[in-house]
Amino acid sequence: VMASELRVNTLKDASGNNSIATSFVAGGSAKAFTNIDGSSGTPTAQDSFNNGSITDNAAGDYSLSFTSAFGNANYTSMGMGGNTSNTLRVPCQNKSTHTPTTNACRYQAIYSNGSAPVDLKYFGIGNLGDLA
Repeated sequence: VMASELRVNTLKDASGNNSIATSFVAGGSAKAFTNIDGSSGTPTAQDSFNNGSITDNAAGDYSLSFTSAFGNANYTSMGMGGNTSNTLRVPCQNKSTHTPTTNACRYQAIYSNGSAPVDLKYFGIGNLGDLA
């Protein structure tokens, strides 16, 4: 079986407008994301990309594994979450207790520094970086 390859420098929409360099698409796109519903006590992925599994470490404390590994552990994670429209919490990498690896990272949903993590109805994480 012979693999096929498509080589282009720029992508455009169907009408020939809105061009973007393929380097931006490859380098600037999210390489993994997960939308978790943790409100039932058992975290469930509502939608995900490049997510292998979710480990429930404790309330609002999850480890996510990646299907395709990152090239190094210096990728960037970002997220937001909440239970209702007026209670936002920020998911963050928990570097004090867990060092990110190319295959997984641990996140906690906290309201402010020092507060205990909590399970959230909406818990979204996105990851940017180079894949291996």
